[in-house]
Amino acid sequence: MNTSTSPFNRVVIAGGGTAGWMMAALMSKLLGKRLDIKLVESEEIGTVGVGEATIPALHTFHNLLGINEAEFMAATNATFKLGIAFEGWKDIAQDYFHSFGSTGNDHWSAGFQHFWLKGRAEGLAKTYTDYNPETVAAYANRFAHLPRSGLNYAYHLDAGRYAKYLRVMSESYGVQRIEGKIAAVLMDGPQGKDGDITALKMQDGTRIDGDLFIDCTGFRAMLIGEALGVGYEDWSHWLPCDRAVAVQTASVREAWPYTRSICHPFGWQWRIPLQHRVGNGLVYSSKELSDADAPEVLKKNVEGELLIQPRVLKFTPGQRHKVWERNCIAVGLASGFIEPLESTSIHLIQRTAIRLMQLFPTGGINPADVAEFNLQCERELIHIRDFIILHYHVTERSDSSLWNHVRTMEVPATLKHRIEMFRESGRVFRPSDELFAENSWVQVMMGQGLIPQSYHPVADLMGKQELSNFLGDIHTKVSRTVAGLPSHQAYVEQLCAPYRNATTAQLAATPLLRA
Repeated sequence: MNTSTSPFNRVVIAGGGTAGWMMAALMSKLLGKRLDIKLVESEEIGTVGVGEATIPALHTFHNLLGINEAEFMAATNATFKLGIAFEGWKDIAQDYFHSFGSTGNDHWSAGFQHFWLKGRAEGLAKTYTDYNPETVAAYANRFAHLPRSGLNYAYHLDAGRYAKYLRVMSESYGVQRIEGKIAAVLMDGPQGKDGDITALKMQDGTRIDGDLFIDCTGFRAMLIGEALGVGYEDWSHWLPCDRAVAVQTASVREAWPYTRSICHPFGWQWRIPLQHRVGNGLVYSSKELSDADAPEVLKKNVEGELLIQPRVLKFTPGQRHKVWERNCIAVGLASGFIEPLESTSIHLIQRTAIRLMQLFPTGGINPADVAEFNLQCERELIHIRDFIILHYHVTERSDSSLWNHVRTMEVPATLKHRIEMFRESGRVFRPSDELFAENSWVQVMMGQGLIPQSYHPVADLMGKQELSNFLGDIHTKVSRTVAGLPSHQAYVEQLCAPYRNATTAQLAATPLLRA
């Protein structure tokens, strides 16, 4: 491992797509003046390109890059996302909504769910999500920017256009894109292996030397896995869905401001509305649905004309044993993959990029930094893993062997503890650095059918009339706020209109990356 203090400024990013160009954009924006950054990709190699739904944390990444929101949305045909509608997840024909933002008003000692639970027992409370402005706005197909972050939101975006948008930005900061396929990964150990990576050898014989290598080669993990031999931890015993099939369709209705997650006996289906089309897909277990049948099942469950033919993606849920090994860092699918249920794939790319900026090896690699980097990556992914398993495990569905398995399986101890605590007391405690906030856990657990047996005694300090007024005032405020919002479709069109022609022309000057 290179631990010297010699110059350490040649960065080679292997692979483009969302992962490669997000990494290139942030690195070149913050450190481009002192780094030589090259990105290697081939237009002949398609990227996965189905990660079209995001979470609000993407705002942090865009703020670091100084991105103009309206320009970005026009360039990527993006729409707003207020949360996810989970259709049929609790049981067949029983739906709920996982929104961004907060529900009701918390007390310092207890979350809003405790006051709602008391109100429910007293016959005073409406549906829990009626106290959440994002949920009410989503189902009303309304949206607008409000003062003081009045609505928390993310985006639906065209992943191919997003990579292209970031490519234009990265190249303006000096990133050099190299077209071609990687033939070999060269190393400095005995017989050219078991050491640090020294260069990538291209099929045309070109050698691309570097100090630090970023593996964005997708599921293949050509550098971190094939060359450096870092193993992979399989989580499919908890997350049995191991396939996805995706297709794009023409829009037949106005874009709605949320992701639809529709449950099936074999897995689930997504519908993601963009300005110009809809992204559709199935995530399924190959034990429940064959790869030959999946595309036909998807075609029968979409609206609008097919714009591309369906394609099947195979994956193993899990994580790489190490994300940073020697002088190589895995980003995106090369580092691990859970599944797209809560739209965390782009977020994990973002977090890896930001983490690398915080621990960048300026004069050589420090083993302590590498250990901390890997620890943070592992801890973050385990938190997300548990949250995804929650959706499968806490359910009343029994219509297939898939749902019977996940409903009755033994879950990780960390998740089991959270479920038992919430069931008994309605409490949610989470580490401060965990992605999903208390309100997310509450919405999903109660939405999936887990209703606490008791609530915090602080709620009993309110008399019946006071509690009725408390809940009523929150509901009235939410209703009035949403009633004053424009339609989501109209707002997006108005916001993007000034940038439509400019961004289209700018992106047209760069060949489209394959979706």
